[in-house]
Amino acid sequence: MSGDGLLVAVDSKVHRIPAQVKIVALFVFVLAVVSTPAANFWAFALYGALLVAALVVAKLPVPVVSRRLAVETPFIVFALLLPFVATGPTVDVLGLQLSQSGVLGAWNILAKGTLGVIAAILLSATTGPRELLAGLERLRLPSTLVAILSFMVRYLSVVSDDLHRMRIARESRGYVGGRAGHLKAIAGGVGALFVRSFERGERVHLAMQSRGYTGRMPLLGEVGATRAQWMEGLTISLAAVAVAVTARVVGL
Repeated sequence: MSGDGLLVAVDSKVHRIPAQVKIVALFVFVLAVVSTPAANFWAFALYGALLVAALVVAKLPVPVVSRRLAVETPFIVFALLLPFVATGPTVDVLGLQLSQSGVLGAWNILAKGTLGVIAAILLSATTGPRELLAGLERLRLPSTLVAILSFMVRYLSVVSDDLHRMRIARESRGYVGGRAGHLKAIAGGVGALFVRSFERGERVHLAMQSRGYTGRMPLLGEVGATRAQWMEGLTISLAAVAVAVTARVVGL
């Protein structure tokens, strides 16, 4: 793993594709998946096969992808509860009376959510934060939003380090946590962290103005993507669109 957070530092064709191409590819792929009727199970199998092929080409380790899939846990819990709380006709499954619409809804959430999360993992694991911001800039995202995202990425680790040092300071003074009475200390620490971060932001802004900042950040990336790179990057997404259109036609 590299120091760029979620980026997996290996050399692959997917890593070398420009960020703006991968962002558009993710958007198109997710749009195709979401637009597919839940009852077309074969389509989701094809989507999964396309993602597995992309993960193999990207040389992403299976344990890394599996760990990052944990972010989907709340949606999985909700989906598993849906067959028990939904109304309508029921079906007997291992002696349990489950709602038919609830079962289909649970499948819909699990299938589309999992595919979307894996696609997002593929993007984050093959693209560094700076490249992502440059890609958004190349896609004509408003410069103000790009600047805000840039500062968020840059200072997230700074704020995290501050929080870690404050936790060590509390523990060195006998704080062990676990009691409601300690919430006051935690609330005070969060308040102090907010004030410290706000003051740091003001100092950074003043420093930028003194260096000629006029409201626009320097361009993060000048190089665009070639037609060949667009075609290569959108291959899986276009295949997913073909699957989605076929599923729609078959379902009519």
